[in-house]
Amino acid sequence: MSRVCELTGKKAMVGNNVSHAMNKTKRKFHANLVKKRFYVPEEDNWITLKVSTSALKTINKIGITAAIKEAKSKGFLK
Repeated sequence: MSRVCELTGKKAMVGNNVSHAMNKTKRKFHANLVKKRFYVPEEDNWITLKVSTSALKTINKIGITAAIKEAKSKGFLK
């Protein structure tokens, strides 16, 4: 499974490792993802999502139902 947040669509970014001698080599900055179960009271079931930690903060703020609705409207969640 890919390293993409299912609610926000965040994924790895590309950048450089830079040494003291200013040599540059490619590297990846991965999204901070966790696998988490959420209870959706409207559907009366549990769902498992791979979400970024910033998405967890959003879920705590607006609720899981609103976060899922927003992700579906943006096309990140089916």
